[in-house]
Amino acid sequence: MIGRVLRAQSGFFRVETDQGILMCTLRGRLKKERQSTDIAVIGDLVEVTPTMPGHGVIEAVLPRRTKLARRAPASKGVWKEDVLAANIEQALLVFSCASPEFSPRMLDRYLVLIETSDLDAVIVANKVDLVGEAEAHRLFAPYERLEYPVIYTSAVTGYGIDALRERLEGRISVVTGRSGVGKSSLFNAVQPGLGLAVGAISTALNKGRHTTRVAELIPLDLPGGGYLADTPGIRELGLWRFPKDELARCFREFRPYLGDCYFAGCTHIHEPDCAVRAALARGEITPERYDSYVRLFEGE
Repeated sequence: MIGRVLRAQSGFFRVETDQGILMCTLRGRLKKERQSTDIAVIGDLVEVTPTMPGHGVIEAVLPRRTKLARRAPASKGVWKEDVLAANIEQALLVFSCASPEFSPRMLDRYLVLIETSDLDAVIVANKVDLVGEAEAHRLFAPYERLEYPVIYTSAVTGYGIDALRERLEGRISVVTGRSGVGKSSLFNAVQPGLGLAVGAISTALNKGRHTTRVAELIPLDLPGGGYLADTPGIRELGLWRFPKDELARCFREFRPYLGDCYFAGCTHIHEPDCAVRAALARGEITPERYDSYVRLFEGE
């Protein structure tokens, strides 16, 4: 039978099927395949054979339509692909307006990742209550001008929760962002009783403690259904085998000028007669976004 992986931990997989939830392990031959990536992750559609009541074995993993992945260190100084979730339709990037301080450069890194993953990116600006609506809109206005949807929320006051709930309904979504931005509190407000852990902010480091330890795909109790993939907080996001010549296209505001540079293969950093840098000089590209591009291009 076909099922969907809801939880993956230490070689055991909680799989949702038409006949109920099965706790599954991997067939041995699967462990010898796809060594450069995760064999099965939350969101994967898998072929399952029941073995006893409530248990089964995963025979095969169906091809992934989409995936959200990052680069992670492996043994002997090499890198591997760390797939966070599969078959996702949209990614909700949760950032706080304050505590911890909003980091545009980190958001730009996330957006590049989402642009390469063929997912819809939705920015969630949380903790609006700490700065006020006007300041929150000022912080995220550059992204609204790029036509990224931004949902302004506060788990404390309930502000924007209905809009967030509407965006989740009927979709398979992944939520991610830095630790401490309030993901757990926010989605407990969306659906009371989800039981997502609420983390405390480390005032000494101004970084949140990791509270979500295991990736899980959570069925949503909404009229139109839907799933929410809750992933462990990410401090550093690496771009998996990312070709530098594709980076510029991941910045939406660069796209109208790509191909207009004098030199083929222009990096948009040091070459003369660069259409992108000309747009920057005219104010059509913000210095902050351009700086993010340069830093990513140079591997910072």
